[in-house]
Formats: sequence, C-alpha cells, structure tokens
Amino acid sequence: MAAVVKYPGGVKDVHVITDRSSSDASPPDAERLRLAQADSGEQDWRAWGPYLSERAWGTVREDYSEHGTAWDYFPHDHARSRAYRWNEDGMAGVCDDRQTFAFALALWNGKDPILKERMFGLGGDGGNHGEDAKEYWWYEDSTPTHSWMRWRYHYPQAAFPYDELVAVNALRGRDDTEYELVDTGIFDDDRYWAVTVDYAKASPTDLCMVVTVANRGDRAATLHVLPTLWFRNTWAWGLPGGDRIPRLTGEGTRLVGEHRVLGQLLLEGDGGPVPLLCDNDTNAERLWGLPGRSPYPKDGINDHVVNGAPTVNPAREGTKGALHYVLDVPAGGQRQIRLRLTRTASPPAAAPPPPADLRDGFEAVVWARRAEANRFFAGVIPEAATPDEALVARQAIAGLMWGKQFYHFDVKRWLDGDPGSSPPPAGRRHGRNSAWWHMTSFDVISMPDPWEYPWYAAWDLAFHCVSIARVDPGFAKEQILLLLREWYLHPNGQIPAYEWAFGDVNPPVHAWAALKVFEIDGGKDFEFLGRVMHKLLLNFTWWVNRKDTGGNNVFEGGFLGLDNVGPFDRSAALPVAGVLEQSDGTGWMAMYALNLLDMAIVLAEHDGTWVDTATKFFEHFLYIAAAAYEQGLWDDEDAFFYDVLRLADGTKVPLKVRSVVGLLPLAATTRLTAKTLHRLPELGARLRWFLTNRPEYAQVIGTRRLGPDGRQQRLLSMVGQDQVVRLLAPMLDPDEFLSDFGLRTLSRAHLDKPFSVTLGGQEFSVGYEPAESTSGLFGGNSNWRGPIWMPTNFLLISALRDYAAFFGDDLQVEYPTRSGVKRSLDEIADDLSARLISLFTQDDWGRRPIYGAARLFQTHPDWRDLIAFPEYFHGDNGAGLGAWHQTGWTALIADLILTLRR
Repeated sequence: MAAVVKYPGGVKDVHVITDRSSSDASPPDAERLRLAQADSGEQDWRAWGPYLSERAWGTVREDYSEHGTAWDYFPHDHARSRAYRWNEDGMAGVCDDRQTFAFALALWNGKDPILKERMFGLGGDGGNHGEDAKEYWWYEDSTPTHSWMRWRYHYPQAAFPYDELVAVNALRGRDDTEYELVDTGIFDDDRYWAVTVDYAKASPTDLCMVVTVANRGDRAATLHVLPTLWFRNTWAWGLPGGDRIPRLTGEGTRLVGEHRVLGQLLLEGDGGPVPLLCDNDTNAERLWGLPGRSPYPKDGINDHVVNGAPTVNPAREGTKGALHYVLDVPAGGQRQIRLRLTRTASPPAAAPPPPADLRDGFEAVVWARRAEANRFFAGVIPEAATPDEALVARQAIAGLMWGKQFYHFDVKRWLDGDPGSSPPPAGRRHGRNSAWWHMTSFDVISMPDPWEYPWYAAWDLAFHCVSIARVDPGFAKEQILLLLREWYLHPNGQIPAYEWAFGDVNPPVHAWAALKVFEIDGGKDFEFLGRVMHKLLLNFTWWVNRKDTGGNNVFEGGFLGLDNVGPFDRSAALPVAGVLEQSDGTGWMAMYALNLLDMAIVLAEHDGTWVDTATKFFEHFLYIAAAAYEQGLWDDEDAFFYDVLRLADGTKVPLKVRSVVGLLPLAATTRLTAKTLHRLPELGARLRWFLTNRPEYAQVIGTRRLGPDGRQQRLLSMVGQDQVVRLLAPMLDPDEFLSDFGLRTLSRAHLDKPFSVTLGGQEFSVGYEPAESTSGLFGGNSNWRGPIWMPTNFLLISALRDYAAFFGDDLQVEYPTRSGVKRSLDEIADDLSARLISLFTQDDWGRRPIYGAARLFQTHPDWRDLIAFPEYFHGDNGAGLGAWHQTGWTALIADLILTLRR
C-alpha cells in the first residue's frame, strides 16, 4: 500500500505500514530474550532509547544566573537559538545512553512563527499554579528495551496561540483554573494533525521509524515534517580534549554523521526529502547582538523553513541536520514516512554507508517488533484485567519507559564554570547545591515527568522502580543502586533529593522500594540486596544524626515531599523558636528501620554476620515507635497522629491537622514468623528480653497470633491492633479521607473547619482544597491539601495488605465508616485499589474521571483512549491535576491493576 507525498523537488511513493495480526510468526518471548542479553552484556539493547528530554530549558543545570532564576535565564524563546550545556530536548526524541547524538521530530503547519521543535509551556513564573505544559502528547507504547515504541501528538493547523496562553494565564490568580490549549478553541473544528511515530529496532543500534501524519480536518492541508538529527554540543566549552567537532553531511535523501567515539551514523528517509544543515551552536547575534561561532547556528533550519532565510549551509555540512518533507494531505487522509537511523560503522568509518533498507526488510522488522510487544505484554497483564484496564496498564508502563532520560550534571564544573565560558557569579559558590560539589551524573535515569520534572527526584524514583520491576527488574535494580553510588550519595550519607535543591529531604523509601523490587524479581538476588543494604546503613545513620534534633527518636525532616500539607512551610524557618517534630518523619523512620530489619533477615539466611544488623534495627524500630507515643505525636482522644511543635521553653503545641501525615505511621509494620525467630535465635532472644525487661515496648511488639502454618507470629507495628482499628475509622470515612477515587491527603472535615494556629503573633491555617492550592507555599505548584496522590495511597494499601497477612479475616473493620458493613483488610485494600483504577477507566457513561469536564477528552474517539497520567487528582471528582505526564509514580496504577487482577 502506498501514498503520494509531495516534497520540495518532486513526488514519490511512501509505503504505508498496514497492521497485521500479532499471531504472525516471531520468536516466543523475544523481548525477554533481549532483556536477558542486555542484562548479561551480550547485546546492549538499552543503548538507544527515548532518553531525550521533552524540555531542557528552564532547568537548574542550564541556569548560570546570579540569583538562580532558572526559568528567566533560559526561557522557551531561547531554546531554538541557544546550545544547551548539559543536555538536549525534542519531540518524540531518542538518543544513545551518552547522548552523543539526538534525534527528534520537528513540524511546521505553515502558520506558526517558529518550527514546533519542542513542547511549549509556562515556567514557574508564568502559570497561576506553577509550571505547566500547554501541549497534548502521549506515550502510547514501549517495551523495556525500546525494541518497539509509539508516540502521539496533536498539533493544531491554525497558528499556535503562544501569546494568548501566556497573556491569559498571567491574568489568572490562584483561585482560578489554569488556561489550557484546549480552552482556546483551537481544536473545536477538528482541524489538527494527529502525528504518530512508531519505532522498531532491527538491532540495538538500528532503528526503523514510521511517521504517520493524519489530517483530522475537513479541508486539505499541508504539513512540513522535519526528522532532525544532531550532535550534542560538547565542543564549545573549552574542556581539554573536547574541542573536536563531529560532522553531519547531507547526501541525497539522507544524513551521514561522523563522530570520533560513536563512529558513523546514517539517517535515511524515503520519499525524497531535502537535507537541511546548520550547526548546533548558539545564535549569539540574535540573543545578545554578539558574533557567534557559526554563520549557520542552531536556529538556522527554523529561519530557513519559516522565513526563507539563507541560514542553512549550502555545502550541506554541519552538526545539526533535518530531512525536510512537505506533505499535502487531503481532508481526513493520512501520509506516512519511513526513516531508518543506523550506526553503520565504528570509528574512523571512512567509507560511505550503504543505502538503508526501507522496504521489505524494514516492514518485516516493524511487524515483528509489534507482534513481540503484544506477546510480551500478554505475559505481563493478567487475562482477568478488562480490555480497558489492560490499555491503561500498558500506557502507564509506556510512560515509565519514555520517562527514562539521559541526565548529565557535574556539579563542581557547574559551580566553577567552563574554561571557554564566562565564570559564574561569585554567589554561586555559596548558593544552590554548592554543598554537593562531589556529585557527577552521567546516566539514564527514570524521571518524574519528561517536561515538568525533567530531573530525577529520589522518592519518586523509588516508586518508579516498583512498577518498572514488573517489566524490567534489571533496570529497576540498577536505578535503586544508582542514587546510592558514591558519585550521588553525599559523603555524609544523604541521598540527593532533586535538582532544584539536592540538600532537601525526601522520605526514606529506598529500602522499601529495594525490598519490593527484590520480591518482584523472585527474591533471589542477594547480591543486589546486600549492595543496597551497605549504602543504606550510611543513609540511616545520616537520618539519625541530622534529623533527630532532640536525640529522642522523634524525627523532623522538613517538608518530606509533602510540600504544602501544613499551615506553614515545614522546610523554612519556623515562625517561632522551636523544633517541629513530625509524625510523618517519625513514621517514615520507623518504616525505614523495619525495612532494614527485613533486609537483614533475608541476608542473614546466607551470611550470619547480618544477624547483628537485624537485632540493631529491631531495637531501633522499638525506640522510634515507642517515642511517638512518649513524645505526644499520638493523640489518644482523637485517635490520630499529629505533628508537634516543641517550643524553646519545652511547651508542646500539637498541630491538629488531620492529614496523610497522621496516617503514614500505618506503613511502619512487618511480621516476625516463628520460622524467622527459629532461624535467627539471637533475634528471638532479644525480642524476649525486651518483653521481659522493657514492658513499655510491648504495645509495638506484643501482638501475636497463629499464622497460616499454625505457628506463632508477631506483629511489629508502630500502630498496635487497637490503634489500627481506631485510626482506620477516619481514614475510611467518606466525610474525611475516603473518596470515590481513593484516599484524600487532607480530611474533608477541614472544609468547614479549617485548622488555625497563632504563632509569633501570626495566624496560620490550612483548609481542605480538593484541587490546586490557593497557597503560595513552594511556589504554589504543588498541593497536598486534599487531592488524591498515588504514592501515599499505594503505601497505605500495601500497609493494609501487610496487616491482613497477619490478622487474616479475623480482623474486620467498618467500611466505609458508619456504613454498618464490616470487611477484611484485604477486601478494603482491593476496593481502594479499584477506586484508584476507576480514575482512569471508563465509567458507565464512557467517561474517564481523570479528564473531568474536558469534553474533547471524554467523548472524541480520537482522544478518549489516549491516557494521561496526572501528578495528582481532585479529591472529590477525580479529575487529573498538576503535571500531565507524571507517569513515574502515577504508573503505580499498573501495579495495582496487576495485583488486583492476578
């Protein structure tokens, strides 16, 4: 099947990939074989992947300003003209795992003032609720080795309303909703391009690509398509030995690249495109009125296509090149382009590359990889899952895979500046991240969101790994270990939080995630667990030494990821002299101690030297759990945990905010079986000693009952049996935390009764806000004052299953509270999972709650099955909020589906 394509210089056929049944012959479990080859080093199937960020502008790495104003220093308007220092960005992008080269798609509808080379959005200073992407794209599919991937984008045919989006959002306050692209009406008449890119690997460094351009409008239209290949600029910084410039050459319908390390690259397309070449160097004249390094700078292709300027190299040489297609597409029609990107030779690669196969061999690769992907996911997603649940799970995993990004950041060099550049401002030596001079990143890392959060976050990454382990445990384990390596972990033992402030404190969930990944992987990789354990011993010690100010086993920690959850900023200086003792900080540390206890028990099976470590963390847990009660974090009258402000004179002020802060202690629980105590008699002896000589600890280790094997088991829990039942009452109350779509982060009781406290002559309050916060804390771009968040829901559901494993069906609680119906904890965990899953799946009217009142997303057949994975969700109606591609921890929905339908 072929379609006619018009291009500058003539007309040729472009062959269309038609779908075939996944029953076509292909090796069984071919994707698992590729994973095994990648893990063993036999073939590096992960060498090329979607590691190119959707946004590199407005990031800390690229910020060399005096006052750390990243969004101002490198705005979107500079991105097309200014070479990046530390990374690259683009649409539907791929690169190698060192980002030596980058490939992405550029488009032009003939009306926009610039090429669409990257996604547009507002910076933290432009959105009324923080940074916000203003485009619509989706990650539809990806296998873990990226042997098969699919990306989708909807591009308006009318001029993109850049100025309108900026102006209207600037006029809106925190009480207003964000003004989105769909609100402009630009999609109302279906005049847009649905652009899909399919990727299929013929080998680890041979990538077949099919670009499908569909005209959804009622009129014929023209679209310029520019598949673009370039080398990351590493030659402009004056680094020793780094000044050798690679080269791209346009030859007929292809681009040929030469790089001293990578070798020879070939990008070839069918249909007769015209190669356009410039250099990936800054247009200093446009930006600052200064002479630049190249007469054909980074924005040369943009200026040539949009304005007809003579800004591409007539010699067809440079370091950035595009194959320029001009596609005339009838109303309702589509056109396809075949492309092949191949590493054709190792250095020095002097001979010209042979022509790329863009016909039968190409077609066979695409069909095979798609069929193998279907087989792979059929083995991952249970048959009991509904087709809609399977669609959600597969797209969630796709988002995780596309969220893997190349991350390069040498903090010392960033602080010092490059030899070939002006030195950074003097204040940088004492400003952001200056204490993290040791850190050198040059890795592929799973990011929270490729546009809004194109930099890793420690606790996000831990949650990512749990879902990643379902499809690629090797990569999940590598990611868990990565932030514990010596070039990340601070010499004092702190895990870096995130790029904006590595020294901030994220919850200590690395041990929990390591255990989850270990179990999902089959529970046999003791070397992995031991490596994690050694490094986490350093990190646990850092917590004990740095975040227990009073030495009383009650912990602080600041915002701990839950920014905006309390009446004041928990990371900033307190409004009065004192210390904020945190229920979540203490709960996290109790959970951390139990996680390390569990890890030590597993390791002690094979190495008896870990027994002493197990008893150490057993005791540490007891001290922390008991201290929560002794220091007043537990309010027995309210049956809830609260933060307590300990003033300089010793007075304690409980901050009675009913939030997820008070529920997180539920997650600090594990079981000690008779088998474990028999195998580790030292641990059993220590437990008995405490029961005999320290009876005050009985409430956290005293609960015991017969297990499924008929032998005694003990519950170690920060929340004893009586407290569990009492604490679950508000958690499962529809008037407080329980919503139709999961657990809110703040009790709905605060809607009518906001919490208020006067400190230092100032009044601080917090009320229930189910959607975006009206508070300016943390820039107002995050909100834990009511919405539903996936990670905390996931932890609490996991805790319920842990309690259920101990109590079985013997412990039943009212669910929902005041309903008169009692259910087991496993049944409650199942129902909470189903509520969260229902955020994404179609209801009886065919609507997905995540899309709220957005009619286009709810009813249009071209939009409704493209799933977004929002950062958080409206606490009452489930509408998606925050970052739109937060597939990192929101991909936990896939794990919930797999667990519920197993």
